[in-house]
Amino acid sequence: MPAARHFSENYAEARTRFTDAAARTGAPLETFENPVGLGPTGETLATDVALFGPADATKLLVLIAGTHGVEGFAGSGVQVTMMESLRFSALPARTAVLLVHAINPYGFAWLRRVNEDNVDLNRNSIDFRHLPPASEDFVRLAPHLVPHVWAELAPAELAIRAFIGAHGFRRFQEVVTAGQYSHPAGLFYGGDGPTWSTRTFKDIVTRYGKGKESIALIDLHTGLGPSGYGEPIYTGDSDVEAARVREWYGPDVTAIYAGNSSSVIVNGPMINAVAGFFEGDAKKPEITTLGLEFGTVPEEIVLDVLRAEAWMHAHGDINFDTPVGRAIKRRFRDAFYVDTDAWKRSVVERSMEMTGQALAGLAS
Repeated sequence: MPAARHFSENYAEARTRFTDAAARTGAPLETFENPVGLGPTGETLATDVALFGPADATKLLVLIAGTHGVEGFAGSGVQVTMMESLRFSALPARTAVLLVHAINPYGFAWLRRVNEDNVDLNRNSIDFRHLPPASEDFVRLAPHLVPHVWAELAPAELAIRAFIGAHGFRRFQEVVTAGQYSHPAGLFYGGDGPTWSTRTFKDIVTRYGKGKESIALIDLHTGLGPSGYGEPIYTGDSDVEAARVREWYGPDVTAIYAGNSSSVIVNGPMINAVAGFFEGDAKKPEITTLGLEFGTVPEEIVLDVLRAEAWMHAHGDINFDTPVGRAIKRRFRDAFYVDTDAWKRSVVERSMEMTGQALAGLAS
């Protein structure tokens, strides 16, 4: 499978590949423009969706790319490859597939994991009337995670290494990545309200999912686990849904609440909110969610790169055309996108496998 040729070098190219591939298949295409501004080369920032299958289908598979912007390189490549290979030309009866491309277009275009407000979309789907309490450990670590002066790292590194030495890396991961709402310039910030991307995602899923009997969602991610391996992760807390996820996708499925996933428990994953979108409907669809996480580089390196990139936007020079900016952004991209044919092939093949299992599950 010549998958590598369907991956892109930047957001603008990825968007063109996606829309062109959708047009060639004849799939209806809808565009949602982000009002924040333009991309680095003056391009429009937008989320595009393409629908395959009958409009009156009773079952819907939603495949999401770019929740964490820079991770959109992989998700976009998967979606374009699927369209170019006519993956959805013969779907099971009464079934449709919706491709959601670049739900976080700002982060994809500007090489950020977060959105235009430094918000992590997978920490943004919470009830903002009842914020999760601030972690005392995070408050203590926060000044060291994103120091004011990056050149003076020694004290920050000592504090972080001391915490890991005392509590272990897994606890450090839990404290840092769970999601926080007290440090707007910090890591894994969940925001102070629903973002444009979160609202747009809800709009897309409710409109395309209205009246469906069942909806499956697969959210494509990168940055955790062994390089090239696609870990199927259940991020919800429903025993019934978890059992269905294992039935559909097999024994490789991990779950954050079971503690056997490369991801820790986090506040507000986007796909966890989907069931609530249909709360007022007389007949609610059956929802089955999955995160598909592709490993890149060791997690310690990913966190270090996240810190450097967050520092650059909080306290440094965000101009890409400085030596520091170019070096940090290059390392940041490489931490979430392994630009080799072998890695891309693994990502596509695993995504094809999981998509096939999702369609089979919906048909069962």
